[in-house]
Amino acid sequence: MLRLYFIMGSTNTQERDPLEVLEKALQGGVTCFQLREKGTKSLKKHEKYLFAEKCQRLCNSYDVPFIVNDDVALALALDADGVHIGQEDESATIVRKQIGPQKILGVSVHNLEEAFLAKEAGANYIGMGPVYATSSKKDAKAPAGTRMIKQVAATCPDLPIVGIGGITEENVGPVLESGAAGVALISAIASSQNPFEHAKRLRKTIEEAFEKEEDQS
Repeated sequence: MLRLYFIMGSTNTQERDPLEVLEKALQGGVTCFQLREKGTKSLKKHEKYLFAEKCQRLCNSYDVPFIVNDDVALALALDADGVHIGQEDESATIVRKQIGPQKILGVSVHNLEEAFLAKEAGANYIGMGPVYATSSKKDAKAPAGTRMIKQVAATCPDLPIVGIGGITEENVGPVLESGAAGVALISAIASSQNPFEHAKRLRKTIEEAFEKEEDQS
């Protein structure tokens, strides 16, 4: 589920139709989708609900999990597959109680302590980053490279990690080698002129990296 995790909102695709971009990415092989509707020009209230509903419908048609960023009320209203929260959002313990035991809960973390707390709160996976420098999030912390992924993977081997931040086709290998279960991308796919081909190549690169790892083990 976490191998190629696509994150997008209505404002991330420049002049292109975000629903068209999402469908092309799904056709290209993304394995999970998170709706992250943020920013001054983002959709609000009913418009946001209608857009989210369309995104969810697309994900369902490709049998790909649909995750909502931060907005627990929206996730519950849509019966989304899960919720992803950051350190500045509601606590993971409270969100787990709100969404119940069956839904997917993802938590953004930046260090070992936050990872351990997320695990204790019932997170199904964590997003670690930024791995590399990124322009997708204006409030992103300093890049940590793959060092922290290695540390968390060694300490919490049963907690899946998704690397995020500045990840491209060229640098995805070291992220997976460090112990990540997958990678999350925003602009690499959302801003691509050909999201289908970009997602397809990324998925191929990821699968080859895992095959190589299996052959060596």
